[in-house]
Amino acid sequence: MKQVVVLTGGSSGIGKAAATLFAAKGWAVYELSRSGQSAAGVTHIACDVTDEMQVRQAVAEVLAKESRVDVLLSNAGFGISGAVEFTDTADAKRQFDVNFFGSLNVVKAVLPAMRSRHSGRIVFTSSVAAVLSIPYQAFYSASKSAINALALALRNEVAEFGITVTAVMPGDVSTGFTDARSKSLAGGEVYTHMQRAVEAMEKDERGGMTCDYLAQQLYRAATVRNPKPLYTAGFSYRIFVVLEKLLPKRLSNWIVGKLYS
Repeated sequence: MKQVVVLTGGSSGIGKAAATLFAAKGWAVYELSRSGQSAAGVTHIACDVTDEMQVRQAVAEVLAKESRVDVLLSNAGFGISGAVEFTDTADAKRQFDVNFFGSLNVVKAVLPAMRSRHSGRIVFTSSVAAVLSIPYQAFYSASKSAINALALALRNEVAEFGITVTAVMPGDVSTGFTDARSKSLAGGEVYTHMQRAVEAMEKDERGGMTCDYLAQQLYRAATVRNPKPLYTAGFSYRIFVVLEKLLPKRLSNWIVGKLYS
């Protein structure tokens, strides 16, 4: 019997590469997004992750066909950039609605089935920005930091039901995510480093890891026997994360600021 993976945000980029990889490995793949399409081995279900009812209906459709979910890969997300002072609160809330509460919606939808089978794996796509907060990307960093906190707390809550939880933190990845970012330059006359900082960040992203490489890291996190709570994807980024733990916070934060100034 094929193992079943439900993944969100699989219409493009990292999620699409992950869906293709899982299908190639022989999994039954169900991709939940607003604009995806079914492909070889991948069944698309139209779903907005910010709509809890749509999410529950989509997962119920999977369970009706497969009777179980072995892995949830919560990958849907988007980014905004801009100065904290000039970011509309509605935009900041939308960032959390998709990146954090969207993840929460799918987790709550799959957990009853996983608990009943006393098995399952939940994998979140987080970001190195969760531990290295990026200037002018504060709300994206905050949403991914919240994902890490959710993953760590949830891991302990569901351990007794045979469910494991992990989050993968990629660094820069070359995807359409960069061009899709909602950028605000409001306040640029005050925060004179902002445009240069965002341009530097986007240059790093365009030269970053491939989607296929990251898909392999997500697949490994979904299938390894005893997953770590957090993984950092990319050797250089693992070094950055280790240094962040070892260096005084004042110093590590200063270095990040210098990289984007």
